[in-house]
Amino acid sequence: MTPTTVIEIGRGAVELTLLISAPLFLAALVTGLIISIFQAATQINESTLSFVPKLIAIFVTLVLAGPWMITLMTDYMRRLYESIPNIIG
Repeated sequence: MTPTTVIEIGRGAVELTLLISAPLFLAALVTGLIISIFQAATQINESTLSFVPKLIAIFVTLVLAGPWMITLMTDYMRRLYESIPNIIG
């Protein structure tokens, strides 16, 4: 196993992690932005107000994008397991 192979495997894992986490981060970001605009408009300074909507948005996003995320993860793991003989030998 060469250092290049290790770097390629690590790069693929980091790319997959970013790709899978992006929808959840975007949902939390958009929800937080909407809640903070609402708080600024109504002058409600409650820090816990944004927690429940963010939690709901992340849950809905996870339900909608979950199958896609699982497909990406299983495809990556399958490719990784299939490449073990090439990596070792």
